[in-house]
Amino acid sequence: MPSFDEVLKEAGEFGRFQKRVFFLLSQTGITFSSLFASVVFLGRAPENFWCRIPGAAELSERCGWTLEEERNFTVLPLHLGNKSSNGECERLDVAWDTSISCASPLAHYGNHSTGNLPLATCHDNWVYEQPHSSVVSEYNLVCGHAWMLDLSQAILNLGFLTGAFILGYAADRYGRMPTYLLSCLGVGICGIIVAFAPNFTVFLIFRFLQGVFGKGTWMTCYVIVTEIVGSDQRIVGIVIQIFFTLGIIILPGIAYLIPTWQGIQLAISLPNFLFLLYYWVVPESPRWLLTRNKGEKALKIMRNIAKHNGKFLSPHYSEITISNEEVSNPSFIDLVRTPQMRRCTLILMYAWFTSALIYQGLVMRLGIVGGNLYLDFFISGAVELPAAFLIIVTIDRVGRRLPFAISNIVAGIACLITAFLPEDIPWLKTTVATLGRLSITIAFEVVYLVNSELYPTTLRNFGVSLCSSLCDLGGIIAPFLLFRLAAIWLELPLIIFTILAVVCGLLVLLLPETKGISLPETVEDVEQLSSRFGKHGKKRKHQDTSSYI
Repeated sequence: MPSFDEVLKEAGEFGRFQKRVFFLLSQTGITFSSLFASVVFLGRAPENFWCRIPGAAELSERCGWTLEEERNFTVLPLHLGNKSSNGECERLDVAWDTSISCASPLAHYGNHSTGNLPLATCHDNWVYEQPHSSVVSEYNLVCGHAWMLDLSQAILNLGFLTGAFILGYAADRYGRMPTYLLSCLGVGICGIIVAFAPNFTVFLIFRFLQGVFGKGTWMTCYVIVTEIVGSDQRIVGIVIQIFFTLGIIILPGIAYLIPTWQGIQLAISLPNFLFLLYYWVVPESPRWLLTRNKGEKALKIMRNIAKHNGKFLSPHYSEITISNEEVSNPSFIDLVRTPQMRRCTLILMYAWFTSALIYQGLVMRLGIVGGNLYLDFFISGAVELPAAFLIIVTIDRVGRRLPFAISNIVAGIACLITAFLPEDIPWLKTTVATLGRLSITIAFEVVYLVNSELYPTTLRNFGVSLCSSLCDLGGIIAPFLLFRLAAIWLELPLIIFTILAVVCGLLVLLLPETKGISLPETVEDVEQLSSRFGKHGKKRKHQDTSSYI
């Protein structure tokens, strides 16, 4: 019986069929990155708002004031009396009598007593010039409630973390495509509910669920793409992340054209319903079918792939084999039971955590130069594009481990240099910090590929999802780590980033090289990776110098 990789080579390792599936599934990267970064535009701070004095609404309506006139009557006296107050988080502790003069509502307090008027903290009576422009103005997430916007992003990351466990397990047990389609449906439905949430509690609940399903779409589509191509074409795992960056670049354009946060939320959520059409054009992963003892279905799909690729699969193939390993439901114990699997799992978990923590930390610290939110965000996405292209031109020439290690070490060194550069040359600090971000972006993208290549088919989706869940944990911790340490010393977070990145760069050198090697089908295959590289490395290198570093 032929192996799966032998049949795949005969059917075409990256023919017309795989290119079509790759292009279709890559669109998921655009919608996922838009969800990931949407808080920047959904939670824009309102430009003009103030706290309304009791009775002001009735008086404003009777007097026919514009919002600007009401603001002047409300905030100007407060500012005159207290130069440090702008009327956003506190108000004069008075009540306007609706029967008094429209021209001077505070006249009865005396012309010179404004500074002595009592003040009160504003709780829920804010007025916004654009009340539906962002989540902040919709749910009053200002002043003492501002931390709740950060909570909404933490809840989204918690959803990503939960989705990694639940849907990663589901994809390995019930199939890649059923999990992918269910996740797309979930993202779309939850996204609509988020857009029309009647209160902030409902908003948080369904934003969490949107995170759960969003993680399912991204991780599952990534695994499908890497499983249907040959070992020499697994670079698609890097290329697909270009679409993630495209989503980052497109998002500010969407936000610029759509003035309300509900419109932006719908624009990034509704496209997920279109992905349900993939049910008729994207098949189940044949590798996964083989692990579930569904060889006939797998062979049928392989014949279809060969037909679309203009190839001919031998009619003598009646069965495909990948292993004699007993199929079982995946668990964390399977990822750490054997020495090589344990080493890979622990190092990859640390690499995911470090990449996410440093990446988000540098983004928050760098704060792209300029005051235009849309342009700044566009530039921040464009900075990431060179990372994918650098990986594409090097990874199949020098392998995975070396770029993985070097990118982490360079990111760490860049952070260290940035920490000690003088403040009077900001352009140099910005340049070096940008180099650090570019380097950690490369590490971030390589870890996706290496993670999928180091786990057997029976555990691949679960393993990638579990390890990448540390990415979400890093995303939750990053802002707290950055701001708390910066309060002690502004550059202290960069020192921590340096240590984490350099240690990661050294650890990944302990991983097996996967360049040119077929995807492992069993745990035994993973355990033999190190022996192949070690005992038989020279022999393989003599036979095919392009297989290893």
